[in-house]
Amino acid sequence: MKTKHLKWLSYLSCFVMFLATLGGSVVTKTESGLGCGNEWPLCHGKFVPAHTLASMIEYSHRAISGAAGLLAVGAFIAFWLYRKNRKDLQLYALLALIFVMVQAFMGAMAVIYPTSSGVMALHFGFSLIAFASSIMLVLGIRTEETAEKNSGPLPAQSDALPVSIGFRNLTWFATLYTYIVVYIGAYVSHTDSAGGCSGWPLCNNEVIPDLTGGTGVAFIHRIAALLLLVLIAIVGHLAYWKHPHHREIRKLGVAATVLIIIQVFTGAGIVFTLNNFEVYLFTSLAHIIVLASLFGVLCYLSVRTWQLSRQSSNKISGKRIDA
Repeated sequence: MKTKHLKWLSYLSCFVMFLATLGGSVVTKTESGLGCGNEWPLCHGKFVPAHTLASMIEYSHRAISGAAGLLAVGAFIAFWLYRKNRKDLQLYALLALIFVMVQAFMGAMAVIYPTSSGVMALHFGFSLIAFASSIMLVLGIRTEETAEKNSGPLPAQSDALPVSIGFRNLTWFATLYTYIVVYIGAYVSHTDSAGGCSGWPLCNNEVIPDLTGGTGVAFIHRIAALLLLVLIAIVGHLAYWKHPHHREIRKLGVAATVLIIIQVFTGAGIVFTLNNFEVYLFTSLAHIIVLASLFGVLCYLSVRTWQLSRQSSNKISGKRIDA
């Protein structure tokens, strides 16, 4: 199968995975999770539900999630058959398939059985990993296509300048911490704690508010998000200024920095639009879109720094052997 065909398959899979992730947020924000009652996969005993808003939102999300699962299966088979030499692309496709299935199973169980807010937050976290894996698949196959057009070797196999193990570890930590912040944010949403902190950047006009109930949950999320802003800014700074000859790393660092800044402003937008549901729905979904993109970029940056740090280790080992 030609690279361009695999590219468009990965594009389609990523787009539908994005719609599934976004659809889950719409279900949560509109409280449509039980729009089909406690039935799955049927909706009130039918394949095509009655035309109530809640049932249509929930059923549409189920349909899109099903399509995302089928595309993930197709992408996994295609990359496994036609890119046997690209273990990284096969891994991305496998992760996308595993986590889209896991989040679909958790979603079904949440409909059939009562589920805690903590578990539902984890459900969103798994869907985000599935989407991030599909983003990495897109970025990876685009890199291959670019290399083919330039008649050059793939970056992972070339003599591109390596990155330090320290920068690699910092990137990994930033990615892991981002996922933790994502989980806290999802917990805020599933516990209806978004209104716990009124005003921005202060919480209820206090630097440190009363940390009980929803206020404590929302405030912890704000502090975690602030630390994430600082951490991503450091990663972006090092990626751009310490790797002047590594265009890909610089681009990923800039992208992560821009996305985290936008993320902060969309988070503030949520606070200011809480009393206007239509606008609040828009700002909260924008928050999710930026967050998903940021996590995908960081995941891919983590993989690239791992690949390039291995080159660094191999070169050092080679020098020792020669010595």
